Amino acid sequence: MPGDLNAELAELLRRSARGDEVAFAELYDASAARVHGMVLRVIRNPAQADEVTQEVFLEIWRTATRFDADRGSALSWLMTIAHRKSVDRVRSAEAATRRDTSYHQQNQPVDHDATAEAAHTSIEAQRVRSALSALTPVQNEAVRLAYFGGYTHTEVAKMLDLPVGTAKTRIRDGLIRLRDAMGVGQ
Repeated sequence: MPGDLNAELAELLRRSARGDEVAFAELYDASAARVHGMVLRVIRNPAQADEVTQEVFLEIWRTATRFDADRGSALSWLMTIAHRKSVDRVRSAEAATRRDTSYHQQNQPVDHDATAEAAHTSIEAQRVRSALSALTPVQNEAVRLAYFGGYTHTEVAKMLDLPVGTAKTRIRDGLIRLRDAMGVGQ
């Protein structure tokens, strides 16, 4: 890099440190393309690179008083800030991705265990069969027709040649005995 450009950037930084907005605008014009290029190479996302470049120049404006020409060139100082901000953004994005991935892995629904559900269903079916066998034959027949056959009370009454009220009573009494036999509500 030519010495006069470095000297010009150093002078612009010194003037910016004193609050000279015109000098800062000239500093921006002289270095923005290089700074943005560095940021883009690190971040690889143009929209994010634009944001980080803006953050870099905001940082330069705030910390211009820290620039020391005896410790290095002005462009090196600018590029160091740009590189640090870029790496911070990449690390932040990676951390967010890890957090999201970890969260989603930890909050996945438990896989459906068909075997356990089948066993549970089988046990419940056995309990129902056992409770049904405890009913009187007339209650058993009425409950089976109404709940396993899918017939209405009126249809059950016709099939069993009973008055509708009697069919309803047998079904109701059978359900009460089933509830008691299975321990529902206890």
